[in-house]
Amino acid sequence: MQELWNWQEILGQFEPEGKIAEVIPYGSGHINDTFRVTMEEKSGRKRYILQRMNVNIFYDPRALMENIVNVTSFLRKKILERGGDPDRETLNVIPSRAGESFYQDMTGNYWRLYRFIENATSYDQAERPEDFYQSALAFGRFQQQLADFPAGSLHETIPDFHNTPARLEALKKALEEDKCGRAAQAGNEARFILEREAFTHILSDKLKCGEIPLRVTHNDTKLNNIMIDNGTGKGICVIDLDTVMPGLALHDYGDSIRFGASTAAEDETDLSKVSCDMELFEAYTKGFLEGCGKSLTTAELSLLPVGAKMMTLECGMRFLTDYLQGDTYFKIHWEGQNLARCRTQLKLVQDMEEKWEQMNAIAAKYRHKG
Repeated sequence: MQELWNWQEILGQFEPEGKIAEVIPYGSGHINDTFRVTMEEKSGRKRYILQRMNVNIFYDPRALMENIVNVTSFLRKKILERGGDPDRETLNVIPSRAGESFYQDMTGNYWRLYRFIENATSYDQAERPEDFYQSALAFGRFQQQLADFPAGSLHETIPDFHNTPARLEALKKALEEDKCGRAAQAGNEARFILEREAFTHILSDKLKCGEIPLRVTHNDTKLNNIMIDNGTGKGICVIDLDTVMPGLALHDYGDSIRFGASTAAEDETDLSKVSCDMELFEAYTKGFLEGCGKSLTTAELSLLPVGAKMMTLECGMRFLTDYLQGDTYFKIHWEGQNLARCRTQLKLVQDMEEKWEQMNAIAAKYRHKG
């Protein structure tokens, strides 16, 4: 389908003026179609990131882009106030000639253009604890900079994305319907999750009663959503803001631990290889709290391990629900892959429970340093 796209027509709808030198696929993302564009402009060669937004996942691209523009504009002001470089430390949306943050072509595709961040790289995997620490520092700084942004003004691009009790209800329904006849194969996993039903309400209940605040959250806090400066090795910019929504800081922290501190692949079938690495847990906790500064409340700080366990359990629920419903959400490459993914998450939950005192001690260590 790519050959049907008229780059001149698409790029001509945005502000940059010049001759297209190159348009190539870029990055490892699986949601949007992403291209790196090189333009010959009057001031010299400039590069951009062009993306075709996936409207099958994000049904309201206008609301999504409104979130991104509002958040990046806010970040830009904060970065300028502290003498930083907003061209490298936040995404910069290039408006269309019509004054919009996107362009909709004749066939209904939605396109957006960002300024390319030069001399920086995003990595799919951490090669050392320092990489994980740098991602934590960047995501923590993201929280700190947006601490006074009115989170409730953001659109929910995916409603109830981290509503753990709602995820549990969806699992119960999938178990009851058993439309693919798979419930019997997942009995142990279902029991493990249902035994922790009371736990699933902790964070949502604390939000409802005002014990923890609603915040701007990224909701996809993986290492590859941080740009690392090629020269300094430091995390400089948080990218992929499609899922920026109102949520809990504990969700962002917890999802990073779930994914980044695991000792095994997400679909590892040998569960003896799966555990929560305490060295990586400590590296991330240290960096995240340093980045957050004084922006988190005492209640949030005390709940960091809960956030890690909650996101891991929730992800296990989501994998199991999808397995029971016929693998309609998470892509699979082999039969039973989503059940295997569920099992790795539940093994991580079990490992966290066994290391609960250690996790709380590490969190307290850096909480007090802050």
